[in-house]
Amino acid sequence: MKLGVCQMAATENVEVNTTKIIRFIRDAASQNIRIIGFPEMALTGYTREILSDENLNATVNQALAKIRKTCKDNNTAAIIGHPYKSKDKLYNSASVLLPDGSTFTYDKKYPTELELKYFEAGSKEPLVFTFAGKKVGVMICRDQNYPELAKALTKAGAQFVYILSAHFYNPKEARWKLEKNRAIPITRAVENKVYVLLSNFVGSHLGMVSLGNSLIADPDGAVVVSAGESEEALLSVCIYE
Repeated sequence: MKLGVCQMAATENVEVNTTKIIRFIRDAASQNIRIIGFPEMALTGYTREILSDENLNATVNQALAKIRKTCKDNNTAAIIGHPYKSKDKLYNSASVLLPDGSTFTYDKKYPTELELKYFEAGSKEPLVFTFAGKKVGVMICRDQNYPELAKALTKAGAQFVYILSAHFYNPKEARWKLEKNRAIPITRAVENKVYVLLSNFVGSHLGMVSLGNSLIADPDGAVVVSAGESEEALLSVCIYE
């Protein structure tokens, strides 16, 4: 089974982001990648205008409908980061879109202090979904800092864990955060003896910088493949189990 992650640049334009996500899904399908993970909030970016938009859910649902059709047409599953409102509360969410039309949603459990000004902490159980006979876990960015969450995913049967990330920092801070952001997913892979696939943004967004370095780590902690600091990329690994 071939699994992949997308490293992409962030924009504030949902239509542009949707078109890019669809293109990456088609590219993934052409390479026989069955599941592709995208960064945290990949669909919208983080602008206040988007987060405060009264029509946010309608905008997100419309975009996800287009992506869902692409997944169906290409027999590929996608994991998409986006905001979502529920009962007047805003969540940092991830939607899993399967080719058969099934959708699973997870809300980030451990937002950062800055994010808590806008987002509620998720209260749902860790998300493990089944696709093509495999069980796959999902986390969002800072969730990976908590070993117990990764352990809960693997206890629930996850054979692979996707981490949707958005490692944006001020330019001076970005460089020295780089090694930490590589070390944590590798550690989770070793602790739980699973493949960990981390997708991240690249480039600048709202005055902040992300240095990419999306990666796939195997259960022994070896980085099978990683992306650079400045370019969009589609990474993949073929797993024989």
